Amino acid sequence: MVQKNTVRRPVANLSIWGTTYLHKRDPLIIACWSLTFPGYGHILLHKYTRGFALIIWEVFINQISHLNEAMVYSFIGEIDKAKQVLGVNFVFMYIPLYLFAIWDSHRSAVGLNDLHVLTETEDQIINALTVKPFEVNYLDKRKPLAAIWWSMLFPSLGQLYLHQIFSAIFTLITIVVFNYYSHFVESLYYLLLGDIQKSTRILDMQWLMYLPSLYFFSIYEAYVNTVENNKLFDAEQRSFLIKNYQSSSFKVKKGVKVR
Repeated sequence: MVQKNTVRRPVANLSIWGTTYLHKRDPLIIACWSLTFPGYGHILLHKYTRGFALIIWEVFINQISHLNEAMVYSFIGEIDKAKQVLGVNFVFMYIPLYLFAIWDSHRSAVGLNDLHVLTETEDQIINALTVKPFEVNYLDKRKPLAAIWWSMLFPSLGQLYLHQIFSAIFTLITIVVFNYYSHFVESLYYLLLGDIQKSTRILDMQWLMYLPSLYFFSIYEAYVNTVENNKLFDAEQRSFLIKNYQSSSFKVKKGVKVR
């Protein structure tokens, strides 16, 4: 029977869709990922609804303003082309979203860190197993290097390895869409054949610019969540052993220093 966590501030929730939990994050790192791509910082905080909404909105505004394409032209010194393709009206809609994502992810990280400190003062009940008709989720030790490897092989596999279903599905759909419209795989194929001109010509830089941040974020997210998942497993085991096997009169006394 699954025990209900009746504490005021539960530290974790285990469901068939994944494990959501509080742990300490560096607010600056969270803000940097939001700087890389709006929404990534919120996903690291397990605020998936807000994170996915910011990502979708960012892609939508970026596509209709051709911001990525204008950036590519500016990088190679073709400023006139950058001005021609850039949708100025939509760019000004993009800026507030971009700044809000950075500010809100940093603010949320600070707030969640404070909540995590408060959870340490409460007697937590962490459910280690959830069994439902369509899925099973449970806490166990997983290998961070395995999460990195699968994410490097194909983004979303590291999240599936960790049973972060929402993040895995969204990442899978996103990487397929970005790859398809950027023609990255097709371009790589012609590059391996030695046809550099065709490889370059078929690339769509507007879509290609999304791929690097998504690829490296997928690796980082899978690694960090695996490490923290292992810490949560240790915390649940420690809590269970203390409650069921440790005598209430047991006390750890300070040892005598040997000279």
